[in-house]
Amino acid sequence: MAVTSSSTLLLRNLPTVGRIAQSVRANSRIFSTGEMIRALPRIASPRSISSTRAAHNEEAAAKAASDTGAPTIFDKIVAKEIPSDIVYEDENVLAFRDINPQAPVHVLVIPKLRDGLTTLGKAEPRHTEVLGQLLHASKIVAEKEGIVDGFRVVINNGAEGCQSVYHLHLHVLGGRQMKWPPG
Repeated sequence: MAVTSSSTLLLRNLPTVGRIAQSVRANSRIFSTGEMIRALPRIASPRSISSTRAAHNEEAAAKAASDTGAPTIFDKIVAKEIPSDIVYEDENVLAFRDINPQAPVHVLVIPKLRDGLTTLGKAEPRHTEVLGQLLHASKIVAEKEGIVDGFRVVINNGAEGCQSVYHLHLHVLGGRQMKWPPG
């Protein structure tokens, strides 16, 4: 096995070393000439940091929320006490854009009347019709938003399901390639 000096390796790999040096300069990392260049750990992008922060905030909100049956922010949106960007509305269902979107299209679909439907886990046979209406409204939202060929409908149930508002709601997500597994 031939012995190769570090300067020979450096010369053979000069283009690579140059790219590494540019990357190092771009990341404001300065190495003295005598230091070995080591593999730098991948630095999270600002988007992934904010996504992680948002996910943590959602988890914290879900853990802090409780199913008291008291009026929710969604009740205030239905009553038009709080403005929202409405995408679809009929006599039983309201769909509006999420204020913290997790995809290019992120619309919440809710029943206008909760009738005990604070979580999907509390659904009873009497809720069958409104549950169907919510799913149908999700399809209408997907059509209106131009994502009918690829979208996801998500229902978070309870604190462990990351539900932070106890008024049953469906998330219609699309406009990008969805990943699996989702959680």
